[in-house]
Amino acid sequence: MFSKIADNRDGMSLATQFRRKRFALFQSLLAKVERPVHILDIGGTEDYWRMMSLDDDQMFITLLNLQQENVTTSNMNSMAGDARDIQVLDQSFDIVFSNSVIEHVGTIDDQSKMANEVRRVGKRYFVQTPNRYFPLEPHFLFPLFQFLPVKLRVWMLQKFDLGWFKRETDAVKAREIVESIRLLNKKEFSALFPEATIYEEKIFGLTKSFVVYGGWNN
Repeated sequence: MFSKIADNRDGMSLATQFRRKRFALFQSLLAKVERPVHILDIGGTEDYWRMMSLDDDQMFITLLNLQQENVTTSNMNSMAGDARDIQVLDQSFDIVFSNSVIEHVGTIDDQSKMANEVRRVGKRYFVQTPNRYFPLEPHFLFPLFQFLPVKLRVWMLQKFDLGWFKRETDAVKAREIVESIRLLNKKEFSALFPEATIYEEKIFGLTKSFVVYGGWNN
């Protein structure tokens, strides 16, 4: 009944291309930072940094997730925590890095709390989020999915595999998944990081996602 612009494999491939291009921007900023450098990656994974193939033995990465991760890379460690209330001192990290997390933390108030924590614990930051007004919703990979009524979105997820999510027959769980994502527009995202430079990632002339970065003159 419903068709998607791209299947999961195409969506994942495109996402990887954007991550690599975004990471190239991050590397251009990172090159100006004195070593050693300590990075907090909110919502990050060991596999991500391996995929980016960043070889720098003077770079130390801490992954922050809801649960502590098992890591094997020598210059990497993991901690459990809440992005809205990070239990470390001010300016504990040279850089706070985050990809596609802030849209998952809750309401606009929750997103504001995360933004404030990013700016508090890091001397610099580099934060990405998808654009609410990009026509293809980036998690469910269905056109304009984010603008459909919640009940319809829940029903669709109960009936079909959608993007990164497998079909969820339980209505309560399906609703939790649908409501767990709050996409941001440019005005909202800029307001969360008012001093930041904002970079727009584009495809076919449309803005797919935003990156904000600040503090890089320090």
